[in-house]
Amino acid sequence: MSCPICGRPTEPTVRPFCSKRCADVDLAKWLGGSYAIPSDDPEDLEEAAQAAEEALRKPH
Repeated sequence: MSCPICGRPTEPTVRPFCSKRCADVDLAKWLGGSYAIPSDDPEDLEEAAQAAEEALRKPH
């Protein structure tokens, strides 16, 4: 199995990654919202539209 971040062979202590660094990169992607599951749920779309409207109203 190869590391999903860089492609190197995995290390058992940080599997499925090759290093703590790659594990941290993956965690940062999750926390930053880079990984997301698309949704067609009308409630999700409504919440996203409301959040966008509020962001436009706030002074920068």
